[in-house]
Amino acid sequence: MQLYPKLILDALTHVRYPGTGQDIVSANMVEDDIRIDKNKVSFSIVFDKKNDPFAKSVVKAAEQAILTYIDESVDIKGNIQIKYKEQAPAEEPKALPLVKNIIAVFSGKGGVGKSTVSANLAVALAKLGYKTGLLDADIHGPSIPKMFGLEDAQPIGEDIDGKQYIMPIEKFGVKILSIGFFVDPDNALIWRGGMASNALKQLIKDAYWGEQDYFIIDLPPGTSDIHLTLVQTLGITGTIIVTTPQDVALADARKGINMFSNDKINVPILGLVENMAWFTPAELPDNKYYIFGKEGGKRLAEEMNIPFLGEIPLVQGIREGGDSGTPVSAKNNSITSLAFEDLAKKIAGKTE
Repeated sequence: MQLYPKLILDALTHVRYPGTGQDIVSANMVEDDIRIDKNKVSFSIVFDKKNDPFAKSVVKAAEQAILTYIDESVDIKGNIQIKYKEQAPAEEPKALPLVKNIIAVFSGKGGVGKSTVSANLAVALAKLGYKTGLLDADIHGPSIPKMFGLEDAQPIGEDIDGKQYIMPIEKFGVKILSIGFFVDPDNALIWRGGMASNALKQLIKDAYWGEQDYFIIDLPPGTSDIHLTLVQTLGITGTIIVTTPQDVALADARKGINMFSNDKINVPILGLVENMAWFTPAELPDNKYYIFGKEGGKRLAEEMNIPFLGEIPLVQGIREGGDSGTPVSAKNNSITSLAFEDLAKKIAGKTE
């Protein structure tokens, strides 16, 4: 008897899958790999998931259909292979599912005031009525505890719905966590990249942040695997670039802009902040001294075609606020608190 693929398929239309009642040919369960060698026939039947309870019975029914509707001499026993559709990996639960906007604050080099901007932006957003969290992700130089007067703070653990969570410390309306809460501030933190990344993941996933309108991340300076970890762990709404006007800071800021714009990372850049834009002495409030150059950040923003979010002056109050544990944004109506309030309003406008 002459065997050919259509003959095989016609016989298999008599085999129904018990789960649906549909024949296995119409259900596209017979793979297009029918092989015929004289009277030997082999092919594959594909099931949706592994350990299908009907797999073996369907194979036996298919063997019997070939022998019944074609010929008893067909060599089919043991020649039907069971296959399974590839299952997509289970999607990992979203980190921070109750957070609406995740804002990363970045600087290409240290010392340009990135943590100052992070702290004061968080406080300014809280003053505007937004629920705000702040994560100090600067593993090697955590300064947020000092800026909020929380050097001696020790977050506690709390059992919520059967899981143990780290509880952020709240001050000035901002929920705060920093690696600085868990290490000796007098000793250098010497960690390999993997250890640092895992520590940050813990502060994100094992902390009870709750509902937040804005979650500010104070990133480490430069570009490293920590930045990649955070991008992969979190759906970052956008990033803020912080720089000072001088050329050496602008060169590093440009690298950061290129990193976040890279196709593999592709995080929206909300804009650039020029910190230490000018110095105004208290005794000469109308005078501006451009110690680090003038409008370098503004020119870079125009060159890179990103929004310019504004200038933050270099004044004694910012330094005093950071050292005393009261960010200048917590005070009212100073030139700097108004500058950070304006920055907060711009960020809120862009994200909303």
